[in-house]
Amino acid sequence: MKVCVLPGDGIGPEIVGQAVRVLEALRRDGIKLEMETALLGGCAVDAAGEPYPEATRKLARAADAVLLGAVGGPQYDTLPREQRPERGLLGIRKDLGLFANLRPAVLYPELANASSLKPEVVAGLDILIVRELTGDIYFGEPRGIEMRNGANGQERVGINTMIYAESEIRRIARVSFEAARKRSRKLCSVDKMNVLECTQLWRDVVTDEAKNYPDVELSHMLVDNAAMQLVRNPKQFDVMVTGNMFGDILSDEASMLTGSIGMLPSASLDEKGKGLYEPIHGSAPDIAGKGVANPLATILSAAMMLRYTFGQEAAAARIEAAVKKVLQQGLRTGDIFEAGMKKVGTREMGDAVIAAL
Repeated sequence: MKVCVLPGDGIGPEIVGQAVRVLEALRRDGIKLEMETALLGGCAVDAAGEPYPEATRKLARAADAVLLGAVGGPQYDTLPREQRPERGLLGIRKDLGLFANLRPAVLYPELANASSLKPEVVAGLDILIVRELTGDIYFGEPRGIEMRNGANGQERVGINTMIYAESEIRRIARVSFEAARKRSRKLCSVDKMNVLECTQLWRDVVTDEAKNYPDVELSHMLVDNAAMQLVRNPKQFDVMVTGNMFGDILSDEASMLTGSIGMLPSASLDEKGKGLYEPIHGSAPDIAGKGVANPLATILSAAMMLRYTFGQEAAAARIEAAVKKVLQQGLRTGDIFEAGMKKVGTREMGDAVIAAL
């Protein structure tokens, strides 16, 4: 079980360092993991002149999974676009053929006060949003801005194309049905079939694929209603699956229900279950190097890696239980701190999780 570790920029090295320590603790208990570190993002630009260097590409391709911290920082904003750290992230996703983004939104009871919604609405929230990553209006052709004849003569027109092939829909549907099987066996597919033919096809294909999963309860919801229901009654959902654009919006909305993005992991998978695992938050350059960043989302990303790529359910559950225990003990980093709790730094939080394993 080979893992390519990419600490990245900003707080990346600090939070990934704690996740690696947790994995090393499990390794001492018999989990067979090999880990090797490489450069991605701004640190790669500084060292090699490009955000996704060839050495990293070779290591990532050879690995079974990739564990990533975060990329980016204000010092890189003036670089040519192809050299910016974020291009490294897009590059590795494309290079590894990662098409399915799995983003859990879990609200631990101890953090219910951190949500902007009433505690009784969100306490115990545990949903998973599966987003297709490589198609839809973000990548469809034709696209661009061109001059066309309008009512008042020539004017600029912006064009984007929403497009999905049946095979693309079918493979993301399979990932979501399989994910639902590992959870409460409920899947809600989100579309806008009442006005978009592309998403009518989406609904038809997902419905057809459901025949192969008779043990999973499938429902459908229009995206505008889904956005409302996530705020009104989020606990009605177990797994949600949707396209790239709707998923971009709904996954961010769901993550904010939990009150802190410092708690949320994510996985991006290929067709064989190889994955890139990372916290959903950014590189937070304002707190980088201060030892105060919350490592829990990265530690939970390592748990997702053990579950989805390596099939190590017991080890994944062990990490998640340790995180719950640490929160029950009242330990908090600054982003989730509230009165009466004990404020700790990045390493102390890592120490506590390892002690709770």
